[in-house]
Amino acid sequence: MREEDVKDKGLYQRLSEYCAGDFYPYHMPGHKRGRYAGDMARYFGIDITEIDGFDDLYHANGVLRDAQERANRLYGAEETYYLVNGSTVGVLASVMAAAKRGEEILIARNCHRSVYHAAILQELKPHYYYPEILDEYGIWDGVGADGINRLLEQYPACRTVVITSPTYEGIVSDVSAVAKSVHRHGGVLIVDEAHGAHFGLDDHMPQSAVMCGADLVVHSLHKTLPSMTQTALLHVKGERADRRKLREYLRMMQTSSPSYVMMASMDCCVRYLEEHGAQRFAFMKRQYDLFRRQTETLKHIRIGSMTHMSEKGYHLTDWDMGKLVISVRNTSLTGPMLYRILREEYHLQMEMSGADYVVAIMTIMDTHDGWQRLADALRRIDDRIEGEEFDGAAGTASLPEKTGPFTPAEIVMTPADAFCADRREVPLEQAAGKTAAEFVNLYPPGIPLLVPGERVSTDILAKIRKYLQAGLCVQGVTPDAEIAVVL
Repeated sequence: MREEDVKDKGLYQRLSEYCAGDFYPYHMPGHKRGRYAGDMARYFGIDITEIDGFDDLYHANGVLRDAQERANRLYGAEETYYLVNGSTVGVLASVMAAAKRGEEILIARNCHRSVYHAAILQELKPHYYYPEILDEYGIWDGVGADGINRLLEQYPACRTVVITSPTYEGIVSDVSAVAKSVHRHGGVLIVDEAHGAHFGLDDHMPQSAVMCGADLVVHSLHKTLPSMTQTALLHVKGERADRRKLREYLRMMQTSSPSYVMMASMDCCVRYLEEHGAQRFAFMKRQYDLFRRQTETLKHIRIGSMTHMSEKGYHLTDWDMGKLVISVRNTSLTGPMLYRILREEYHLQMEMSGADYVVAIMTIMDTHDGWQRLADALRRIDDRIEGEEFDGAAGTASLPEKTGPFTPAEIVMTPADAFCADRREVPLEQAAGKTAAEFVNLYPPGIPLLVPGERVSTDILAKIRKYLQAGLCVQGVTPDAEIAVVL
């Protein structure tokens, strides 16, 4: 067989052909691709280790190099790395490669916990950009370049900036403007674009941060594209980021036994997008437009979009049509109630529930029936709101007015110092004025309400109590309503 014919084959095809042959595996994994190895046996066929002909993820010069280069061409970066430990490891490695130990760093306060974990590991001194709150929905606004610029002037030692775009709810920032501001100050811009792996792949979608000048961009393939859970990509552009250190941190922080099943899934995803992406994105846009027409007459339920936000003076530049923020603010329903009704009565499983909204994630793989069932359910629920008393509606008044924080927290010590300090757990009513020793966050999406090293304010304690009363998942609070504070 010609070399070019072998090279053109995808990783999954190469694995399938190998496992159909007569090679006997005197190597890991221990299931030995056996057909009788329990209930999961049918998945073991292509699950191999680094053997001849199948490359090494951390020294790729064969089939895995070709697969990563294929992903790189799709997204238009200069270098792309497969991540088998999810976007989390991409964020960790990016921050640690960009910011030297003990340096200052500027973080958008709505970043995922993994950014703060990197700050702890690297003993960084964080400064925070607090996005505004979209009052209509109680969710984070986009990041403004002017605000980033002011903070970089205020903290000139900051050489690394981390933002999240799109947010968990689909809010898109002007990454291009932010990148220009960061670069004027000689800094590195890291964009957690985990929820925007579909960006830039079609004219119906916003531009990717890769196209907008970010230096390091993290994508979760599995969140919005047809790839297995835990698969992600890390893209690099320009020379501002230290690529050598980045590769070393990836080797250090990822498993030394990367899953070929997951890597094959990534390669199949990229190939699917190359072959069918345009068709699937066009289908998604048609379904979204139909959904909007079918729900535009809702009287009580609102579905977020740019059409009524663009003139409000906010910083968002787009709203991902794949993130449906379905708001019941100022109705007799709460977010958890709507979430439960959709799940129990209509068998529609939402992504998450906020205090007064739910989020549905739609992708190029959703069907017409999927879009239609949601539209029909929302119209029926909307009709019920006027005349029906929903169970639990009395709790509506106790919910926070906004789901995002509050006034900026006082930083008492670095996250690393607080995380490593002696601690004890105290009841919420005794925590005011003390220093947080552990993260407290709503999950999903995992954005901290409290970061280790921050002063626990009465404001944040009130919000935590109300989130708990609303039935939301608040991580970092024990079943006895206690949080960890520094001794």
